[in-house]
Amino acid sequence: MTLAANLLQPLNGNNKLFYMNKLILTFSFAMALFFGNGQTTLTQKIGIFAPLYLDSIFTNNQYQFGNNFPRFALQGIDFLQGAQAAIDSFPIQNSNIEYFFFDTKSDSQKVAQLIKNKKIENLSLIIGLVKDDDVTQLASFAKYKQIPFISVIYPNDGGITNNPYFLIANATLKTHCESIFSYLLQNHSGDNIIHVYQTGEQENRIINYFNKCNHPDNKALLPIQKILLDSNYYLIKNKLDSNKNNIIIAGSLDEDFANNICKTIYSIDKKYKLTVIGMPNWDGFSFLSKNSKNQYKDLPIYYTSIYYNNKEDSFSNVLQNTYANLYKGKPSDYAFKGFEMIYLFSRILSNYTNDFIGNVNDQTFQLFSKYNFVPISIHKNSYTPDYWENKHLFFLKRLNGVSSRAW
Repeated sequence: MTLAANLLQPLNGNNKLFYMNKLILTFSFAMALFFGNGQTTLTQKIGIFAPLYLDSIFTNNQYQFGNNFPRFALQGIDFLQGAQAAIDSFPIQNSNIEYFFFDTKSDSQKVAQLIKNKKIENLSLIIGLVKDDDVTQLASFAKYKQIPFISVIYPNDGGITNNPYFLIANATLKTHCESIFSYLLQNHSGDNIIHVYQTGEQENRIINYFNKCNHPDNKALLPIQKILLDSNYYLIKNKLDSNKNNIIIAGSLDEDFANNICKTIYSIDKKYKLTVIGMPNWDGFSFLSKNSKNQYKDLPIYYTSIYYNNKEDSFSNVLQNTYANLYKGKPSDYAFKGFEMIYLFSRILSNYTNDFIGNVNDQTFQLFSKYNFVPISIHKNSYTPDYWENKHLFFLKRLNGVSSRAW
């Protein structure tokens, strides 16, 4: 049986999905069934989908990358290692749960094929580190089977409508913009607010989101100035006010634009009080990493995120110790997300077998993130939600390479 085929088997909570010592880069896969204490007879099946690229990493069960590890597979691997750590470390009492892992980049077991061949017919819950067509196909399947599908990181509804079984854990760009506007309205209504942007479709969408927030009754709630900056970024100085706090909304998901804006603002005369507010994907930009902590010294940069974890709690310690012992390294944020997703939603499924979605916001088992799934109806008169979206966001501050919770 191939390594990819192994992912179609239920996994044992007392074994390891992956044993990957990152120094010697070896794998082993275990297949068996995870049970609680056997006091109940109903079995719940959870399907976990992630891009592992096993058919690319292995040929005829032979590892293809020598002493290296392909970076393109790290997110999926880390996510599943975090999931397995949760299964191993915190078994659920009074419950029978089977976990099935699927490689979405398998050549022979793509999502469409799994559905067509009825390989996932009996799942009770789907958790997917997926995007694009995989989201659409799994959402359609979840609606047909009337089981919940949780999209972990894809911040998009994918054009999906009339599907009350589709849950978006990562807030959409619209929700992030609404949260930023709410923050400005509550904390900076008297400041000089400037929205800078470059030419682009996404940038126009961001402008429209802010416009809708700022003009609920065709009257501006905040005096937001807008300035197009495609080349001469120093034009921003013409909009600054030395007598007020200057709040710069950098309305773009592009890293080069973000870096240029921060570089320009950092070089401006220090007589101006300056704060930058970026977009949710800024957290992954290299120029804001810990290794670049002195690049924009003392310039506060804010952004929204669904995820914040100072990694000092007991659950984080369990995952960090697991990684230190098994893999001689530190878990990435994707490992933490895998750990959290399996720990939280396994317990909600176990406790609310007949009404998972009605209890999806139960805070009893929430770990690092604070999920608040809200039904979204694109058309106001619709009685059926088009999907559910997590609306809880953290407002984070990045200063000298260190992130902290600001709001």
